[in-house]
Amino acid sequence: MNVIRTIMNVLPEKQKEVLQTLTSMVVPPGNEKGCLSYCIYNDIEDQNVFNLISEWETRRYLDQHMRSERFSVLLGTKSLLSEPMQIQILTIESPEGMEAVNAVRKKMKRIFPTKISN
Repeated sequence: MNVIRTIMNVLPEKQKEVLQTLTSMVVPPGNEKGCLSYCIYNDIEDQNVFNLISEWETRRYLDQHMRSERFSVLLGTKSLLSEPMQIQILTIESPEGMEAVNAVRKKMKRIFPTKISN
């Protein structure tokens, strides 16, 4: 799985415009081939910082997305930002879920039985 995180520090007076652009980019999974999720998050400490995070089945699908018109629109918002856009691309080889959390907590409970509760 591949994840792309785009961090945008928006000019305060352009916040609404950028949010409209980001909202138009969010598509339900399945509407873009290989897209598993596409979400916008607002930083709780700085309302002018947005994170756009999407997950892709393969790097090939992510690369197709980065060549798309939709991604070009995102890159076109650079004049609305107070800092250069940051992009992080992550490759996840072996995703884990709640079972990993439960396994660690179970192990810790055996070591420190009075400190860890379920």
